[in-house]
Amino acid sequence: MTAPEDEPGAEAAAPWGNGVSGTVNGTVIQAGRVHGGITVVTGASAPERVVPDQIPPLTVPFVNRRAELALLAADSAPRPHEGEPPGEGSEPHGDEDDLVGDRDAVEVGYRVFFGLPGVGKTALVRKWGRARGTRDRFPDGQLFVDYAGLRGVDGDSAIALARCLRELGVKEEFIPHTLEDRAALYRHHTAGRRLLVVVDDALKAAQVRPLLPQGAGSMLLVTSTRRLGELTLDGARLTPMAPLDADAALRLLADRLGPETVHAHREAALSVVAACGGLPKALDLAAVRLLQRPHLTLPALARELARESNRLRGLALRGGPAMSTVLELTYGELSQEEAGLYRLLGVLPGRTCEPVTVAAGLGLAAQGGEGEAAELLERLFDAGLLDAAEGGHYRMHDLVRAHAREKAGEVEGARWADGVVERVTRALLLRTAQADRALREDRLRVAVLDELLAQAPDPFADGAERERAKRALAWLEAGKYNTLAVLAAAEALGLHGLVWPLAEAQTALFLHHRHVREWLTSLETGARAAAADLAPAGEARLRSLLSRPLLDLGEDERARAELERAAACAEVAASPVLSASVLEFSGRYWDRADPERAVGVYARAVELNAEAGEERGGALAEFFLGRALVATGRAAEALPVLERARDVLRGLGEDDRRMAARAGAALGDAREALGDLAGAERELREAAGELRAVDATYYEAQARERLAGLMVREGHLTAARAEALRAYTIYEEGGSPEAGRLRVRMAALLGEDVVAGE
Repeated sequence: MTAPEDEPGAEAAAPWGNGVSGTVNGTVIQAGRVHGGITVVTGASAPERVVPDQIPPLTVPFVNRRAELALLAADSAPRPHEGEPPGEGSEPHGDEDDLVGDRDAVEVGYRVFFGLPGVGKTALVRKWGRARGTRDRFPDGQLFVDYAGLRGVDGDSAIALARCLRELGVKEEFIPHTLEDRAALYRHHTAGRRLLVVVDDALKAAQVRPLLPQGAGSMLLVTSTRRLGELTLDGARLTPMAPLDADAALRLLADRLGPETVHAHREAALSVVAACGGLPKALDLAAVRLLQRPHLTLPALARELARESNRLRGLALRGGPAMSTVLELTYGELSQEEAGLYRLLGVLPGRTCEPVTVAAGLGLAAQGGEGEAAELLERLFDAGLLDAAEGGHYRMHDLVRAHAREKAGEVEGARWADGVVERVTRALLLRTAQADRALREDRLRVAVLDELLAQAPDPFADGAERERAKRALAWLEAGKYNTLAVLAAAEALGLHGLVWPLAEAQTALFLHHRHVREWLTSLETGARAAAADLAPAGEARLRSLLSRPLLDLGEDERARAELERAAACAEVAASPVLSASVLEFSGRYWDRADPERAVGVYARAVELNAEAGEERGGALAEFFLGRALVATGRAAEALPVLERARDVLRGLGEDDRRMAARAGAALGDAREALGDLAGAERELREAAGELRAVDATYYEAQARERLAGLMVREGHLTAARAEALRAYTIYEEGGSPEAGRLRVRMAALLGEDVVAGE
């Protein structure tokens, strides 16, 4: 299990064992001596299944592609043996026939559509996936993974799996960190479900394979600009998608412009189709031009396209000369401001854009600049040059972006794009730092940003504290991949003094949403930048933070190396508070590698915080120290340490209620280790209630599980069942396989299933 926590520290082990190792699917009973009967009622208290509905709707009407739609209908048709009992009078089969029948019964549809950008692959799968008949065939829901948005992020397959697990109902705190564990949990949650999974814009087979669903009758659809032939080894059917033929393209134009217009000017329409190369994206852009310019006729458009096609015969984007032709005409009719934005979007880092970064890139004044940027974005959207994306963002089609980048190279100076990146990085640093402070004001920060923060009003300043934090977290989440792209672009330009503070500020997101791969990428970039900027305090902070995702991913020795470098940098920075923080992170490593050494590390962190007058930092260090003392058999020493930590944290305010409750749970472990079972029960029960009150259900489940084990030791079996059932419910509703593990252990301890008779 993993959990999102503000500070490092290994969880104490449950006070009773009988563990199950490896990957477990289904019900397992592992027990020593069991008295009484065991009744296993599989799924008796399983919560209602989440039915994901992720495939985005089309923003324009869809026509044609009848052959491809027929293939998809055939792929998803019920299999001969699927859900059917043997017919009356049927003969028994031999072993070989049985295997064939089983394969038919569990077959998963699997097809890859590949072709040029703009040929309509994504529109096809969206159209089919959103159709009512398709939704009926996949009653357990639809998942959608867009790999275009993950370009440049290490571990994109692991990130895609995490997204799918969230949509399948797994709570953030129960999503494993490694690709292998996520894939195993994905298989577990897709088994027994009939799902449609769409993977859009994949570039390699490794991005696709982990997302194959396990449920009988499920289907995996993939779109790609590449053939991905190696997927045929897994059973995929490959289907090339060609541009539309003349009849199909005419039907598309008739749908956009009206059949009477196309019928009246059929020859001109055919000329437009030829100029657009049958690409749906080019035809859509041509239709938008006609609709937005009432005085432009279809014959006039055909003549324009023919002239432009001749002029640009030697210039071709990846989508062919057709896209260059249409985009040149569309670009030529933009206003000066719109054209400037268009060129900017060609070089702006990130897959999507929003007013904050656009205003900065254009150099608009801080006051009112975002509103002006939003209006310009909407105008390009109306022109068909942008698509709407999540979180109030916009997105350019790859072909349009390539053309915009070409125009930027033609019109702007050689260093213009560098200036854009610097302005955007500075603006993003300001907004991210504001969001960071809206989430928590008193967190340790190394970068000094007072002057920057004074330059603009705080957009998160209005409203109640909880509402401000919610808005800030939503903004950080929506833009996380753009921020990673900006970090990479700024590092390439040597803007190190902006990069590492931005990486430090973005950590606020990852402390709340544990996107481990994304956090790793951000921190690695920031640590390199801090080293290049000769900022030892920044490097110490970022390298110590870097140890956390590394430990989560099982890269312990690399985490240790980062911590050693962080300690050396902190010594150069001569900051007791920073040194204490590095020691706390080091303690997490030593909790695993050498618990005795962890005690000394945490004790030194307590001393350094005391020297610096850091009350909260000292309390957190004492919390970790107390747990380490319990783990090394010194529970008596741990009691006063944990009591001080809890009392201080309680007095610091609402933000630290969760940490205070965790200290209380650790006190329960210490008292149990000393044989004070009544005191342990009191501490654990109080801590579990407090954790529930602050919605820290991950830690509540751990506390109640330990409390259930304690109740068994005391012979209070009814109370033990109640606590175990609450912990089981948290795990089950969170989608965690810990539910099965807890159920098995409690069955061994209680002699019955805690879920039975619920």
